[in-house]
Amino acid sequence: MKPSRIFLLSPANLGGRRAAALFRPDTSFDLALRLRSVAGAPMGEVFSYVSGLYFRGKLTYARGFRSPPAGAPGALVITSGRGLVRPEQSITLDDLTEFSRIAIDLSDSRYRTPLAADAESLAAQLPGGVQVVLLGSIATTKYVELLVEIFGDALCFPEPFVGMGDMQRGSVLLRAAESGIELPYVPARGAVRSLAASRSRKKAVE
Repeated sequence: MKPSRIFLLSPANLGGRRAAALFRPDTSFDLALRLRSVAGAPMGEVFSYVSGLYFRGKLTYARGFRSPPAGAPGALVITSGRGLVRPEQSITLDDLTEFSRIAIDLSDSRYRTPLAADAESLAAQLPGGVQVVLLGSIATTKYVELLVEIFGDALCFPEPFVGMGDMQRGSVLLRAAESGIELPYVPARGAVRSLAASRSRKKAVE
């Protein structure tokens, strides 16, 4: 029997060239026009455009392999300032502007507080045995330590991600989704401990 599983997608980088195109008032392609409308556009679509291959890979993979317990979302996106948001949620240019003004940094309460609140709420509603799979870098300090603190051993990540760059991860996720063969997962807690030990050794050498 397939275990229950939900996915947490790391946030898109809004400082790049594609994001800048969405912010320009003279940009007239379909997504930009919808983003400036009252109805907005789905966050997953907007972030897939902004981040390209990497976020598209995360979203496609999550939609292909999610198996949430009853009443729980199959996939959620980590955001700057809004906590965990379903990728189907519509956002407008004003929302995107708000995201761009808040640092994805746990020392910033505008980011940390809603993320912690949503993660704790999600953890409280999940029955035992549900895997929470992080589709993002395990080496970053932007969200991993907080999520491990809240989800504990339930938090895991795709084992092939170790040592890969963003574009590589995106390609691996897309290939897995196309083949229908899910990637193996490993606990995030152990990886965080290993990284912390590695950083400590590096500082000691320096």
